[in-house]
Amino acid sequence: MIKVSRISHATFETTDLKRAIDYFTTVNGLTLVEREAGNAFLATKTGLLAIALEQGEAAACRALAFELSEGADFAAIRQRLADAGIQFEERRDCAPGIDRTISLRDPNGTRIELFAKIAYVGTDYDVLGVGPLKLGHVAFFATDPRRMSEFYQQVLGFRIADWLEDSFVFLRCNPDHHTVNFLKGDAVRMHHIAFELKDVAHIAVSCDLLAKKRIPLIWGPLRFGPGHNLAAFHRNHDGHLVEFYAELDQMKDESLGYYDPRPWHRDQPQRPKVWKLQEDPIWGPPPPPGFL
Repeated sequence: MIKVSRISHATFETTDLKRAIDYFTTVNGLTLVEREAGNAFLATKTGLLAIALEQGEAAACRALAFELSEGADFAAIRQRLADAGIQFEERRDCAPGIDRTISLRDPNGTRIELFAKIAYVGTDYDVLGVGPLKLGHVAFFATDPRRMSEFYQQVLGFRIADWLEDSFVFLRCNPDHHTVNFLKGDAVRMHHIAFELKDVAHIAVSCDLLAKKRIPLIWGPLRFGPGHNLAAFHRNHDGHLVEFYAELDQMKDESLGYYDPRPWHRDQPQRPKVWKLQEDPIWGPPPPPGFL
């Protein structure tokens, strides 16, 4: 089985590359590590890639890149994909610090890039803006969330973290509660992208910075039910929904099958389950109209 270990970065097409770079550097707090005529790459202050930008005719999330587990066998991965009838291609030098990738598409049409042996593109950057620790997860609308969950489980080794009724699935590939999410919708598009911050104080700082930049909060601060993370949402330069979060549930021992205990859990222990809409959030304002 292919075993994805973590999400690396997301690739966005944008109609205004300069404005996108300005948002991700001065508001989000990433560092520009490489710039070419039609694209750019940005990293967190730890030196790991988080965002790739491509100049284009639309504003959309086009690809997700995932790091494979230690000792990944590219030949075996190619064979597994071929046996499953999944088309793929190999690419070289597609991003700073990444030598080669195997590229395929999920049922939504999003490009999935798999790689191993990432190299840091720098360390201890001085950043402007919020300065997240990492890209944490990305959520998409899908006409059939169950089909998407089956693809990510069967092809990429993800595990179900939780369901929100039958319309919102949370999928994880490591101790983090979720790395990709799929919500039921009529059209395929990204719902939100999320960046991990250090703690609740860091979230407060992020809200103050957004206010200074005249960027309103769309939802939050709040604490969710599924995942139990603290969160605050805003929209960026391209209208994409962006979440800053902290304190996401962790499953640190797969053999136990429950999330690391926390005082705000409703179940003791907190195991993967199907949540009801009225159970979310734990505290904070309800979701704004149309959020789900």
